[in-house]
Amino acid sequence: MSVYEKLKQLQIELPDLAVPAAAYLPYVQTGKLVFLSGHIAKKDGKVWVGQLGLNTTTEEGKAAARGVAIDLMGTLQHAAGGDLNRVQRIVKVMSLVNSTGTFTEQHLVTNGCSELLGEVFGAKGKHARSAFGVAQIPMGACVEIELIAELA
Repeated sequence: MSVYEKLKQLQIELPDLAVPAAAYLPYVQTGKLVFLSGHIAKKDGKVWVGQLGLNTTTEEGKAAARGVAIDLMGTLQHAAGGDLNRVQRIVKVMSLVNSTGTFTEQHLVTNGCSELLGEVFGAKGKHARSAFGVAQIPMGACVEIELIAELA
């Protein structure tokens, strides 16, 4: 099944390329690798504010990370010249989870992103990963994720 058939089956519509909120590019390509800048979680078109372990559950965080994966795929589609079938491999995901000092389920939150990438890209979506708990993310977002992919 192609990437686009899988997205259609999952009823996922990819967003347009978002305009950066500060002095950076949404992605940079060098050779076959494309580095996507961090994308923050959104809910109903606004920043998904929250802190895991305080006012946001692991399941909510996982849903937020899944939403970030959709935004990342929208940016990746743009970086791939409009064709996600050019993705050879999702190489690495790095996740920042806005969490209290006692919250230890950052890896479970980040699964929301990792699982969707695996579902959409199959074996090409399996990737290396880091998941960190941080004291704060811009605008109070609960999750921020960046991605590295290899293009054909």
